[in-house]
Amino acid sequence: MQTKSRVQDYFDQIPDSLLLLIFNKLADARSLGRCSAVSKRFNSLVPLVHDLFVKIDRVVPVDGDCDFASLSSPKPSNIFAHLLKLILLTILRPFHHLLSTNGRNKPLFPQVSHHSPSRVLKNFTQVHNLRIELPAGDVGKEDGVFLKWRAEFGSTLQNCIVLGGTRIEHESTSSVNLQGSVEEDNGSLPESFYTNGGLKLRVIWAISSLLAASARHYLLHQIVKEHTTLRSLVLTDADGQGTLTMGVEQLKEFREKQLAPSASSNRTQVPATKMKLRYAPYLELRERMGVQGATLIVIKPVGEGTSCGYSSSKREMEALSCGAFDGPFQAAVKALAKRRTYLLEMNGF
Repeated sequence: MQTKSRVQDYFDQIPDSLLLLIFNKLADARSLGRCSAVSKRFNSLVPLVHDLFVKIDRVVPVDGDCDFASLSSPKPSNIFAHLLKLILLTILRPFHHLLSTNGRNKPLFPQVSHHSPSRVLKNFTQVHNLRIELPAGDVGKEDGVFLKWRAEFGSTLQNCIVLGGTRIEHESTSSVNLQGSVEEDNGSLPESFYTNGGLKLRVIWAISSLLAASARHYLLHQIVKEHTTLRSLVLTDADGQGTLTMGVEQLKEFREKQLAPSASSNRTQVPATKMKLRYAPYLELRERMGVQGATLIVIKPVGEGTSCGYSSSKREMEALSCGAFDGPFQAAVKALAKRRTYLLEMNGF
């Protein structure tokens, strides 16, 4: 009786180290989950990956798991206006401390959901570099407004860079607007900036970005606590609006120091800060783009040796802000970094 020869499995000849390298390049948690179902060997190796990307497409309520937030559920727009009005009335002192030193339907606060990336991450035991992508940006804004932010946290806020503009334009319209803007631009804030709500709008951008960043930071606590191998963590969104980052020392501080939650909502308390604001009526960028009302805001806590106070070095602040964004937006930051600086001071909230 003749027996059939066993079909050779070429995957068995690949060493574990090479498979792990492939899995780390793959990174996507959903794809890795499918790989783990291929064989017992894959199932034993997938939990050992160092680099992981978790994309949250939508939030589905599931009982018993409520440590993360949905940033895509609509809320009435009047809630946004009411909260900002409350904050402006109680904590902000922008005009008193101003001096020269030369949604519509998107929620402001995330809602606590019952579907968490913790469930996806619980089987990964050796994650070093984690990137989580939320389904949408969480700062509501008017149509045409451009807004991006990037924040670094340890146990509390370390810095936040906000880049915004009232409108992005392309080559077809930029030349006309540029001509008018240059004639009005003498390097100082125009009088209309105070009277037409321009300064108030920039303050709202800063507060909204800080609130969004502190909410994301609060929601990462359980993940950081459970995954002690983490060396870097990035929490961003599909819109590319905001990014929160934490490095090795920041993650260590986050684990060791007690989190200071805000009394008003599920977010980390924002400390008292000083903000450096730079403004240009119009910036012409590369790639046939232009930004009207371009604004750069660099925010750091009060009382640190490298804080955004009056003694902060210009070189340090420029390096911090220029490293926050890529492409044409980095060019915008570099151009704004040369503009006159205005300081604003804000209480913690």
